[in-house]
Amino acid sequence: MKLKLHIGLSVCLLSASLTAQTKIPPYKEVTLKNGLRVLLMEDHSTPVDAIAVVYDVGSRVEKPGATGFAHLFEHMMFQGSANVGKGEHMQLIQENGGAMNGTTTEDRTNYFEMLPANQIDLGLYLEADRMRSLAVTQANLDNQRNAVQEEKRLRIDNQAYGRSNEVLQNLMYDNFAYKHSTMGSMADLNAASVQDVQKFFKTYYAPNNAVIALVGDFKSADALKKVEQYFGSIPSQPAPPPLDIAEPKQQAERRQTITDDFAKLPMLLVGYKTTRANTPEFFALDLFMSVLCDGQSSRLYRRLVEQDKIAVQVEGGMEPSRGIAMAEIQVLSPQGTDLKKVEAVIYEEISALAKSGPEDWEMEKVLNSERKHQVGTTSSDLNRAITMAQDAVFYKDPTLMYTEVKRYDVITKDDIRRVAQQYLSENNRSVLITLPKVAPATKETR
Repeated sequence: MKLKLHIGLSVCLLSASLTAQTKIPPYKEVTLKNGLRVLLMEDHSTPVDAIAVVYDVGSRVEKPGATGFAHLFEHMMFQGSANVGKGEHMQLIQENGGAMNGTTTEDRTNYFEMLPANQIDLGLYLEADRMRSLAVTQANLDNQRNAVQEEKRLRIDNQAYGRSNEVLQNLMYDNFAYKHSTMGSMADLNAASVQDVQKFFKTYYAPNNAVIALVGDFKSADALKKVEQYFGSIPSQPAPPPLDIAEPKQQAERRQTITDDFAKLPMLLVGYKTTRANTPEFFALDLFMSVLCDGQSSRLYRRLVEQDKIAVQVEGGMEPSRGIAMAEIQVLSPQGTDLKKVEAVIYEEISALAKSGPEDWEMEKVLNSERKHQVGTTSSDLNRAITMAQDAVFYKDPTLMYTEVKRYDVITKDDIRRVAQQYLSENNRSVLITLPKVAPATKETR
């Protein structure tokens, strides 16, 4: 009863904010002659501007023997261009009171700045100069290739469980687009020539393969003139080759066990092939996975950690994807735990939830979580700019963040049961067990 009252109160407290957020604010969308799509949304509440450029390029476009290029360019884009020196992009943004970064996924690469409103020209100039004339030189390639390799050592090779998600990804997917990691192969990067990466840049870092979104304290007509001034003369390029992301149906469970030099506890990863994001089936599965393993009130946490005491950590959820998304469950257990028992409990709880559906309080909880997420996204200029540009690239709908929660609200318990029974089956799952490396026995000293 306390939990129900708490959740109901949270929904009431959120409702006032949510009412304002579900109404799509006015925005302007224009496509320049060179194909660059421009999104403009005014917000005069604070004197800041957010700029986000999303390129329709991620590791999914890479081919065998030429991986890691999308992530490499996340680094290369800060190495200077015709009118900007190496490292000056970051320096100029920070010296003028702003912040910036870039990220890469399988599905896209984005770059973004948050600046005082009187520095919008600086952000646009810097983004346009590197789109037009990035310094793709042998020296920069060698330098950033080394930086990427060091990042891999730091984040993956020398981290506990650093390889686990990559191994699961490779185990589960058949289509190379999503089978390999965004970090890529270090051997492929070593073999890459400057001509290879110049071709990659010309193909994918073109205005007709990008969306720029501006949110902040400006007048749209003035901001559009500035975008046209800085970006309008950048030549378009032939469209990138079409991409096949079809994933064959899995016929049987897949399993693998690896050892990890840095792990202290055994970890169990269970992944299921599901469906593409932004579909009714995805939203239903997302709610199912939230009920199953999101937070300490989730079914798996209560069963594995609190009741059976065969786990110390439970996480999981849907990984959104333009391809076939993964439903993933991650469990850390104490050393010596029978992992077969852990697996059995997971499948038992999945089966029970797929059969009966969520309880009323569970539905209220996970829908409340979606509302909170929407409020958080739409309350920040930078989050809005990034999300608008990304959703325009992915779904041709820059206002999706304002309407998505309604698509969750119409999901029924029957929908949740149906999709769980359809996708979360034994033949559709992949299981990875990561075991700590056993230390060699030492002779007892007498």
